[in-house]
Amino acid sequence: MSEALLELRNLEAAYGPVQALRGVSLAVGRGRIVTVLGANGAGKSTILKAVSGILEPRKGQILFEGREIQGEDPAKIVRRGVGHVPEGREVFPFLTVEENLRMGAYTRTDPDGVARDLETVYGYFPILRARARQQAGLLSGGQQQMLAIARALLARPKLMLMDEPSLGLSPLLTREIFGIIRRINREQGTTILLVEQNARMALEIADFGYILEVGRIVMEDTCENLAAKEDVREFYLGIKAQGVRGERRWKRRKQWR
Repeated sequence: MSEALLELRNLEAAYGPVQALRGVSLAVGRGRIVTVLGANGAGKSTILKAVSGILEPRKGQILFEGREIQGEDPAKIVRRGVGHVPEGREVFPFLTVEENLRMGAYTRTDPDGVARDLETVYGYFPILRARARQQAGLLSGGQQQMLAIARALLARPKLMLMDEPSLGLSPLLTREIFGIIRRINREQGTTILLVEQNARMALEIADFGYILEVGRIVMEDTCENLAAKEDVREFYLGIKAQGVRGERRWKRRKQWR
């Protein structure tokens, strides 16, 4: 993997008496897409919350650009260059689409740059330009997901934490969202740490992956290698149950990258 922009070392975190992370260590290379896969309750979202400062870990280190950030105020972490697209979107429903986007730029002091970046995100998500004066709460689920991603981009993050971007979306919209995530990585050079239950889509666009079970990393490898492992294929891709026909579908889907 390339030089690590983000590194977790033996991270432990809990919600009261419930241990959520148990000595998690991982690295996210600069300019790469890294995915964390696992079942519900495995601790995937907890990793992102710890990195963004929403949850203070009990033990371990979180290094961003080589500096420890665990326990820092979330606003300071945003200013360092970390953006968080939370599970469930969490847009401001009574603000307009454009007001939501400008909230993403609240740490910035360059209005001309913000205006240029608004045009950039409207290029990625044309529907947001068409809905710019509409209240965000009136958008569809897919449009709200687009808004949440665009809002994070307005902070010009070096690292984007993305929590279940496909949650509740149709297969068609999921594919569109993941295509845009890949474009953002390639065109902006934005590093992405992606938590996702749709293992197929995550392995298609990501470079490296970790598999989390009950708060522990149990497997890590390039996504190409993970997709070839029998356990991953059976439990996360469902290929074994589908047989040869399912494997052919997986290979065809990989071609879009």
